[in-house]
Formats: sequence, structure tokens, C-alpha cells
Amino acid sequence: MAAASEKAIKQFAALMDQLEEPLKTTFQNVHQGYPRGTLVRFLKARDWSVPKAHKMLMDCLNWRIHNEIDTVLSRPIVPSDLYKAIRDTLLVGLTGSSKQGQPVYAFGVALSTFDKASVNHYVQSHIQMNEYRDRVVLPAASKRFGRQISTCLKVMDMTGLKLSALSQIKMLTMITTVDDLNYPEKTETYYIVNAPYVFSACWKVVKPLLQERTKKKIQVLYGSGRDELLKVMDYQSLPHFCKREGSGSSNESLDGVDCYSYDHPFHQQLYNYMKQQSLNQDFVGPTKQGSFHVDVPTPDLEEVKIVETIQSELHGLRGSNGLSHSFNRIKIEGP
Repeated sequence: MAAASEKAIKQFAALMDQLEEPLKTTFQNVHQGYPRGTLVRFLKARDWSVPKAHKMLMDCLNWRIHNEIDTVLSRPIVPSDLYKAIRDTLLVGLTGSSKQGQPVYAFGVALSTFDKASVNHYVQSHIQMNEYRDRVVLPAASKRFGRQISTCLKVMDMTGLKLSALSQIKMLTMITTVDDLNYPEKTETYYIVNAPYVFSACWKVVKPLLQERTKKKIQVLYGSGRDELLKVMDYQSLPHFCKREGSGSSNESLDGVDCYSYDHPFHQQLYNYMKQQSLNQDFVGPTKQGSFHVDVPTPDLEEVKIVETIQSELHGLRGSNGLSHSFNRIKIEGP
């Protein structure tokens, strides 16, 4: 397998050596000085098929050019009150690093409401978070630990998950599609914590649909997952909702500021970085208000099937466990 993998990497590299501008520059922005690692990521995402991986990467590069992703970090969401509202409703934060040096991101999946800004703003913010991770966070981690670090860990909090929260499946599908097709293999492990019955029911039917490679990345932990997570990260890097031994969320955080907050150092650094990047642009003029539109790629068949299965399972839960009254109040949309 090692020899076959090395042969695939060399074939893929030969194809990418033929790139001309502007594809060549945007590829450099993707690999950040580590082209081999990027080729391996795309090969893994396509089961080591060189033609499929090449098409996936070329689609990614063309998507970046068409949507001006290379300059997305110079387009802060303004005014700052709007950005703060997005942080209050798209719950994500950086809490520290694993013992192996990977950045640890926390996500409040169930409590993210996506209701304070346009869809374009949320997609824009998510892509900016991805680009900042790849251009700033991961290179800084690599420098700190003296070796290339190209992946992160994600802790997904399901506290408060109800049928009504799953009405956001369309937005979540858009974000997942952007990641799967343009930022593949950037997450080492997904840790699911504080999972209630609704998640367990959906997971039971979705898990068999996932590729083996994906299933190996997902760990559903008991309760808050505190004890298991302490095996891979120090206490200081635990998300605030994991610092209790049992299930449920904890209010313990950095100086009373949880990792999602606009006031958290990570988000302040990110926002200040984008504002500085906007000042460094060649053009002169005020920062434009309003979002810019990003085309979201069409999800692949596997993802479409997963969404359909989740919707079907929700219908199955409609009359059971006293959840029917919650289901009747929501509208589930497809991708």
C-alpha cells in the first residue's frame, strides 16, 4: 500500500506541476508551503484515486478563484455589532491544543440558531474561520511544536438538541458541503458530547451510511466526555461545556468569557487580523458593509443520502417519546 500511495502522490504532483496562473497562486494559498500534504489530503478524500482527487482539487481551486476566497480574510464582517451577533448564533471557538499540538475547536451545534444575519454572512464567517485556521492557526502550531501540524480536533456539543434545532439542517448541510469539497481531511477526530436521545436516534441510522474512513474519525463520548478528552488534551484546553464530570454544560470559562464569545481572545485576534488585512489591500476606501456571495458546491450523493435519512428519522420520531408537538413547529428543508 505504501508503494501504491507514493506512486499516486507522484502522479498527482506531476499533474499539479502543470498549473498556470491564477490556479498556481491559489494552490499556493491552499498548501501554505506543504504541497505534498495537500495532495495526500485530497487523495484520502477520494480513496487514493488520482483522477478523482485531481478533479476534486481543480474544482476547489476554480471555486476559490470564482468566489475570491484568497482575499476573504481582508473582508471583515462590519459593523462589529453584526459580527458579534454572528458569534452569538454560530457557536464556535478555539479552546487550546491537544497534547500532540493539534488546535482544539469547540462547536455548539444544538444551540447555534443562525438567525441574526443572512445565509451569506454565516457562510462567509465560516470560510473565514477555515482560512484563518489554515493560514494562521495551523502554521503557528507547527512552529510551536517544531513539526508540521495540518489537522485539528473538533468537540461538538449537543447540549439542548431538540427537533426544533434540526430545522437548521439546510445551513449545516451548506457548511458541511463547503468543508467536504474544499477543505477535506482537516479534522483528525470529531468528539460528540452531551448527546441526547434525538442525536442518538439519528446517529443510529446515519452511521451505516458513512464511509469507514469517516466513521473512524467520529467518537461519541459519554456525557460531557471530560475523562476521555483529558487523555488527549490538558484541562486548560477543554471546552467550557466539558469541564464537568457528568453530562450537561458548564459555565466555567476563561475569565467568565466562554470560547464562543466575541470577547474571547481568539475571536478578538481573528477579527483584528481581518481588519488589518483589509487595511493592507491595494485599494483605498472604506470597508464595504454587507456580505459577499459565495457559491456553495452541490453536495455529493453520500451527503444527500445522509440528509434524507435524517429527515426520514425525524418523521419517524414525530409521534414517539412525546416529541410530536416539537416536530410540528419546525420546517425541515433539504440541501
